[in-house]
Amino acid sequence: MGDNLMTEEGRAPLDEELVDFAQTIADQVESFLIAVQAVSRGEEGGSAVPLMLLETSQLLLAGARLGMQVDFELQEEYEPDAGPDPDLDAMRHRLGVLFEDFDAFTVVFDPYAETPEVVPTLLSDELTSIATAIAHGLRHYRSGRVTEALWWWQLSYHVSWGSEAIAVLRALQAVVAHDRLDTDLGSDDDAVIEALEILERD
Repeated sequence: MGDNLMTEEGRAPLDEELVDFAQTIADQVESFLIAVQAVSRGEEGGSAVPLMLLETSQLLLAGARLGMQVDFELQEEYEPDAGPDPDLDAMRHRLGVLFEDFDAFTVVFDPYAETPEVVPTLLSDELTSIATAIAHGLRHYRSGRVTEALWWWQLSYHVSWGSEAIAVLRALQAVVAHDRLDTDLGSDDDAVIEALEILERD
């Protein structure tokens, strides 16, 4: 691509650094979308939660990089039509079934509010909302509208999917932490008793 990348409307070539940056964001967006679909179909088995934790972390890194940039502007007065949003209801349902035991969680809506509001939500809903938002930008990107893609990803990061991804990341990290740290004390006691019996026999 490089210096020769043109938008589909035939506008002037884009700056090579901007093209490379957009490619990096697009790659991470696509990686997240592939991962969440694979997880929803049960293709990752016991690795579903760690994988989504990793992909959400990487997506937030991409969002942070977008947030550091000056505000991108549309090339036209209005956003070009990116086509219909994907129907992800089936994916949402599969995620809800997969995450049934820990799908529901709570999130602080605005930590800087005078009285922070704790809002109930679902992992399946948040992941689907994130996927819908970033897929919209990816359609712009694949149509050659690179600036529009960056504009959308940056705007929607600040408005919606950034905070949603942070909430998802915290929830998934909690699931992993509980899985690793929560132990059955009774089984630990049995193990200690068994070890002491072995020592006494020796």
